[in-house]
Amino acid sequence: MASAFSATKFTQPLPVNTISSGSQEKNFLFDPVKNSPSFFGSARKLRSHKLNQANPHRRYAIVSVSDVVKEKKIKSSSSPLITKEEGLELYEDMVLGRAFEDMCAQMYYRGKMFGFVHLYNGQEAVSTGFIKLLRQDDYVVSTYRDHVHALSKGVSARAVMSELFGKTTGCCRGQGGSMHMFSKEHNVLGGFAFIGEGIPVATGAAFTSKYRREVLKEANSDQVTVAFFGDGTCNNGQFFECLNMAALWKLPIVFVVENNLWAIGMSHLRATSDPQIWKKGPAFGMPGVHVDGMDVLKIREVAKEAVGRARRGEGPTLVECETYRFRGHSLADPDELRDPAEKAHYAARDPITTLKKFMIEQSLASEAEFKAIEKKIDEIVEDAVVFADESPLPPRSQLLENVFADPKGFGIGPDGRYRCEDPKFTQGTAHV
Repeated sequence: MASAFSATKFTQPLPVNTISSGSQEKNFLFDPVKNSPSFFGSARKLRSHKLNQANPHRRYAIVSVSDVVKEKKIKSSSSPLITKEEGLELYEDMVLGRAFEDMCAQMYYRGKMFGFVHLYNGQEAVSTGFIKLLRQDDYVVSTYRDHVHALSKGVSARAVMSELFGKTTGCCRGQGGSMHMFSKEHNVLGGFAFIGEGIPVATGAAFTSKYRREVLKEANSDQVTVAFFGDGTCNNGQFFECLNMAALWKLPIVFVVENNLWAIGMSHLRATSDPQIWKKGPAFGMPGVHVDGMDVLKIREVAKEAVGRARRGEGPTLVECETYRFRGHSLADPDELRDPAEKAHYAARDPITTLKKFMIEQSLASEAEFKAIEKKIDEIVEDAVVFADESPLPPRSQLLENVFADPKGFGIGPDGRYRCEDPKFTQGTAHV
């Protein structure tokens, strides 16, 4: 398929303390002072220092697909960014993610879910843009905001909703809950509750693919791993250690930073000495890429290049996606700390609305087709809720499964039965 971005190249690693201003990078240069990136929204006022104050004309080499798209004009319908089928697939996946998360909010407040539930509203373009380019045997590693990643990878809405309900029909049989989605069938290697916790797992998965291909000579072992994590993770040790290891061994992995600008109530700008996370890639000898995370088409173009590089054996890529969550950090967060003007700014750039508008303007789909998709998704989500609500709770015997390699030492008694089946197993713990 012809692409309006076929000439886009990734920034090559820069020498330490060197700024590139070569003419061939001209189209992808980003001036953090002159251009005043929308990346930082109204939170720009929180910045405690000014970049390039001594030299306001200094430029940083960066692949900003956002800027490329603004300059590109689609001259004919013979080379669209996407086909109609691709566009509708992207739209359906994002609508599924949004509708599913909205339903999760309802179910949480009705007491059907427990613990912390972190929703993905607003960030759908990142999940869809990357995961819909992957094969089923490719690996995905997520965070505690993992419901939509699992859905994009093909885990059914029934299995994800049941897991949130703590039912045995869930993808982890009700033992994982909101923050620990896992599916062996779809190579979803888990959501992880602590930031940075999944990056070593993702690096290990990428090493497995490379080892099987190069050492065990399995020609079909060209799986790519995509590791999703947030901006706060990029200040943690595992992040730096795994970037170093992945670059050193040229592992087939894409590190995707979902930079939604905020932790619970801490601005990314106030927590990070240099807020441009993409620059940490070249420091380890891998491309660093910056992209507008509110537009699925821009993300898709970057993902094609990054996934392609990994599958060809050219090593890892660090991709920073500028995105925004429309809800609080979790459903327990009243979200009173963010500037309402900032939230309104990003709400106006809703990735689902953006794609729909683009496809209508390019005569790729009609309003009726979008309505049909929305109706289909509503039915899927409603069915998932009914299925989850009617599913059974896990049996007590499941409590100690997957805890000990040899459960006979603790979980199974001399008679061969699980100790937790004994009515006295929880005696004295009712007050806990």
